[in-house]
Amino acid sequence: QVQLVESGGGLVQPGGSLRLSCAASESIFSIYVMGWYRQAPGKQRELVAFIFSGGMTNIVDSVKGRFTISRDNAKNTVYLQMNSLKPEDTAVYYCHAFRTDSSRNYWGQGTQVTVSS
Repeated sequence: QVQLVESGGGLVQPGGSLRLSCAASESIFSIYVMGWYRQAPGKQRELVAFIFSGGMTNIVDSVKGRFTISRDNAKNTVYLQMNSLKPEDTAVYYCHAFRTDSSRNYWGQGTQVTVSS
């Protein structure tokens, strides 16, 4: 099964930027839909963005225009570029992979993003 390892989280001031990376342990080309979720304290985990193998993306309204998801299939890596960060973006961000041929879901361990002055 694929293993996902996130990196790039940290503390940033409001208005700042971070780029999260998710490295997969095997090829993600064509059979995985990759995505990012987040979970703030006391809240349910929520979808942030996902990207299909061909590059088509979906970004939730709350971050649209500020966040961008991309993937590098050759590097088996998915990125989440986060700009104009707000305190309400504070959460643990999780990488997610959905394998289309088996309908199985895989999760990374999460990386903390804190937006605070």
